[in-house]
Amino acid sequence: MEQGNLLSWKKKEGDKLSVGDVLAEIETDKATMEMEFQEEGYLAKIIKPAGSQQVRVGELIAIRVENKEDIAKFADYQPEAKPADKPAPSQVKGKEPPSPPPSQSQSQPQSPAPAPAPTPAPAAPQSSAPTPGSSQGRVFASPLARAQAAGSGIELTGIKGTGPQGRVVAADVAEFKPTAAAPTAAAAAPGAQFTDFPNSNIRKVIASRLTASKQTIPHYYLTVNLRVDELLRIRAKLNAKADGKYKLSLNDFIVKAAALALRQVPEVNSSWTEDFIRRYHTVDINVAVNTPQGLFTPLVKDADKIGLQAINAAVKNAAEKAKAES
Repeated sequence: MEQGNLLSWKKKEGDKLSVGDVLAEIETDKATMEMEFQEEGYLAKIIKPAGSQQVRVGELIAIRVENKEDIAKFADYQPEAKPADKPAPSQVKGKEPPSPPPSQSQSQPQSPAPAPAPTPAPAAPQSSAPTPGSSQGRVFASPLARAQAAGSGIELTGIKGTGPQGRVVAADVAEFKPTAAAPTAAAAAPGAQFTDFPNSNIRKVIASRLTASKQTIPHYYLTVNLRVDELLRIRAKLNAKADGKYKLSLNDFIVKAAALALRQVPEVNSSWTEDFIRRYHTVDINVAVNTPQGLFTPLVKDADKIGLQAINAAVKNAAEKAKAES
C-alpha cells in the first residue's frame, strides 16, 4: 500500500484519545480498515478532512497533544507543503510546526493488512448520541457485513443490526433498502436513462486483475444441452394462431427471457468505465444478424416491456434493412 482514502473520522478535534480508540476509517486498495490509536492524549487538529482521496502513507493527517491546554495552540496551524514524490514517513513524524510544545505528536495512516472490500464517500456527520450496535460512533459489524456494505456503497451507520448486542450482520446489509438513492450514486440528470455509481479502489483493483487474468490465462468453457420440447410446443401453438402474420423463432423467446432477467437483476444491466459503473434504467438488447458486409447488431428497445410479436418484428425489420444496405 502506498496511498489510501480517508473515509471518516471517528473522533472530533478536542476529543480525548485512549489506546485502542478507533480514530478514523481508512480505505486501501483492498479493504476498508479501522485505524486504532496506539497512544493517549487529545486530538488537537485534523489536517485531512473526511473524504480525502489518495492520502500517501506517512502523510500528516492529524496532530495529537498530551495536554488539553495545548489544543488551542494548533487552532490555526497549517502544515508546510512537501514534495509529493518524497513522503519520507520518518521525517514527517519527527517534524514539528514552528512553535508547538515538545509533547505534540502527529497521527499518520498505517498500512493495514489486506482484507476483503468500499466505495469512497465523504462521511456523514457524526451524532453524539450512541445508536444500537455502536459505541462512541463505532459501528459493530461482522467482517462479511462490512465487505458487503463496502461493495454496495452502503454506510453501516444507517443499518439497524439484528445480531448479538445490535451487531450488524450480512443479512441486515442484504435486506437494507435506502430511503433515497444509494449514497454513492451520482444523482441522475432529469430525463436520464441511467445512474452512475462511482467506483471504489477495491472495485478498480478487482477489475484490473480480472481483465489481466482474462487476457493472460488460458480459459476453457463448459456447455450444456437443454431439452426445450415444451418451449417448442408453445412456439408452435402461437405461430398457429398468427394466421401467417408472423412466425416466432426460438431467438425471440431468448431475447424476451434475457430482457426479463435484466429487469429482475438491474445490477447486470450496467456498463463499466474507469471512474464509475453506469446502470441503465431501460432494457435494450442487441441481436446479431449476419450480412454480406459483416455482423450487424440491431437494437431491440424496451425488450422487457414489449411482446414476442413486437420483438420478432423489430429484429426482422432491422435485419432486412441491414441486408438491403449491405
